[in-house]
Amino acid sequence: MRFTKRCCVIKICILTTVHPSFDTRIFHKQAKSLVNAGYDVILIVQNEKSEVVDGVNIITLPRPRTRFVRMFGLTWRAFFMARRERADIYHFHDPELIPVGLLLKLQGKRLIYDVHEDLPKQILNKDWIPRPLRKLVAGAARLAEELAAWAFDGIVVATQAIAKRFLASKTVIVQNFPIPNELVVLNSIPYQSRSAKIIYVGGITAIRGIREMVQAISLLPESSNASLVLVGEFSPQALEVEMRSLSGWKRVKFIGWQDRPSLGRLLGEARAGLVVLHPRLNYLEAWPVKLFEYMSVGLPVIASDFPLWREIVEGERCGLVVNPLDPRAIAEAIQYLLSHPEEAEEMGKRGQQAVKERYNWDIEKEKLLSLYRKLT
Repeated sequence: MRFTKRCCVIKICILTTVHPSFDTRIFHKQAKSLVNAGYDVILIVQNEKSEVVDGVNIITLPRPRTRFVRMFGLTWRAFFMARRERADIYHFHDPELIPVGLLLKLQGKRLIYDVHEDLPKQILNKDWIPRPLRKLVAGAARLAEELAAWAFDGIVVATQAIAKRFLASKTVIVQNFPIPNELVVLNSIPYQSRSAKIIYVGGITAIRGIREMVQAISLLPESSNASLVLVGEFSPQALEVEMRSLSGWKRVKFIGWQDRPSLGRLLGEARAGLVVLHPRLNYLEAWPVKLFEYMSVGLPVIASDFPLWREIVEGERCGLVVNPLDPRAIAEAIQYLLSHPEEAEEMGKRGQQAVKERYNWDIEKEKLLSLYRKLT
């Protein structure tokens, strides 16, 4: 199924072979902001069907059976589909699409490369790459990415740390801050009337602290009635089996992935949000979106004690920082917030105000739109 281009409107083609069709950064923030600014937006992505959603023309890619098929077969399928669109600007979000970008550039197209994470540091944490090869692969990826970036017309990066790797004149920092009021639920449960639910939202992996979170909830006294709500999916699936064998699992409610309205309701029932990622290189210099989403709905946060994160949490006085590798420290922070509800509520209010004033998508989208105006 294909959709026609509106006359005399600049056409944007967004490509991703990795991210889900309704990825928050790609679809809800960038694509919808571009539609609202008057652009004709095509999104080539894995989806159940081709359709128009909120003004975005979604053209579906098939779902690959393996990572190898995605990286090599699906990538070239995306290239031919993108070329057929004859867009004015192409905006791609995955490192594996760099060859596609270079081919489109050779055909005279304008290209934006969107860098969500520090790729070389991310590769060092990839379990599917043999450990002895990781530094070699990370070095090769760094060289390829930085050389290719010279050919592109714009580089959009998610953090200040990533921006240092690219040419300043081409690079725009568009941080992954929340859409104002997107997750706020009207008439939500008053904070101090909520049950003792502690929430985690995001990919559920070992290096994002799932073991420590489950162990921490088991250390809380039974009298606290505390429970851990998990919103996301396990990776790998074997990790879920392992977590279910822990004694703390009986106090866990595993929800799975939720749409944005459902996520807002779940956040509106919680007393605190957890973001206790392990001290890996690609996390130390990145601001996790879940931190700001918790803040946006007025939840106090319990976050890893990394210098950059501490600057936000302690600077805004919106939560507590802990050693993410220490379940007892996490448990003590949870217990403190549960036993000091008035102070916890004030922390949440301060975080929410900070998001309204500084850490929100309305500010960031103007940087993105400014880049598009420059290129068109």
